[in-house]
Amino acid sequence: MGGIENSGEQAGEGRVKNAILIAGPTASGKSALALDLAERKGGVIVNTDSMQGYSVLDVLTARPSAAELARAPHFLYGHVHPSTAYSTGAWLRDVMKLLDDGTLSGRPVIFVGGTGLYFRALAEGISEMPDIPQSIRDRWRYELKEQGSAKLHSILLREDSAVAMLLKPTDSQRIVRALEVLDASGRSILEWQVARGLPLIDRTSAHFLVIEPDRAALVERIEVRFDRMLDRGALDEVERLAALGLDPELPAMKAIGVRELQAAMAGDMSFPEAIERAKIATRQYAKRQATWFRHQLGPEWHRLLPGDDIETAI
Repeated sequence: MGGIENSGEQAGEGRVKNAILIAGPTASGKSALALDLAERKGGVIVNTDSMQGYSVLDVLTARPSAAELARAPHFLYGHVHPSTAYSTGAWLRDVMKLLDDGTLSGRPVIFVGGTGLYFRALAEGISEMPDIPQSIRDRWRYELKEQGSAKLHSILLREDSAVAMLLKPTDSQRIVRALEVLDASGRSILEWQVARGLPLIDRTSAHFLVIEPDRAALVERIEVRFDRMLDRGALDEVERLAALGLDPELPAMKAIGVRELQAAMAGDMSFPEAIERAKIATRQYAKRQATWFRHQLGPEWHRLLPGDDIETAI
C-alpha cells in the first residue's frame, strides 16, 4: 500500500522546522523571491508547483533558468515525465524522500509555487491513498477514451454510488481516479479520504507568505513573459510534447499554451490568435489562483503587498 503513513514522526509530522512557504499567482515574482532568500540564508528551494514538475516544458511552465538553478539548490523541478498523472500525494512522497535521504538537512527549506493543494498538504497533511498499478491506470484511461466520461460515470454510479453522486458526468479526471482507487484497493475513495495525514512542516516555526501583486502590473508581466517564452523556444517544447503522442487528458497536456500553440501549428487558428488566447488563459488562471489563496489560506499566511519589506514577514 502506498500513500503517506499516518504515524507520528515516521509520517513526517513537523519534520521540517523553520520552513518558508511562498505562494502566489503565476508571474507574481515568487521564484525570484525564493531565490533571493535562498542565497541570503543558505537555503534550498523545493518546487511547489504541479506544472513545473514536468519535464519537456521547461520554458512554457516558467521553470527557473539554468543560471537561476545554479545559484541555489533546487529540487523537484522537471523530474516527472509528461506521461505521468502526477498527484499531490506523489509530490508529498517525493518531498519525504528528500527528507529521508538527508538532502534537505541542515539548511532552511523554501517551498515556492502556485499549487494551493501542495501547500495545504504540507501544512495539514493529506488523505492516505493506495498505489495504483500502471495496468489499472492504463485500463481506465483506455475506457475513458473508448466510452467517454458519461459512460464511466454510469459505471461508477453502479459500483460506488456515493462517489458518483458527488461528481458531474463530465468530470472525467475525478471519475477515472475514483474508479482506479476502487479497482486497485476494493475500497471507495471516500473511505480513503476519511483518514487525514499529518503535516510535514512544523507549523509553529514556519513562515507563511503569499504574494498579492497589483493586478494591472501582473497582467503586464504575463503579457511580456509569454512573448519571452516564445523567444526562448516554447514552440519547440510543444512540438516535442506532441511527438510523444500522449493522452490529451493528462495534466501536462493541459499546461497553458500547449493546446493553443498546437492548434496554431495544426493550422486551426492563426499564431497571433493562439498567443492572445494563451495570454487570456494565463490571466484567468492567475485570477483563479489569487481567489483560491485569498479564501483558502488561513490567518497564519502573511500577505505580501507591492512595496512590502520581506524582512518584516520572516
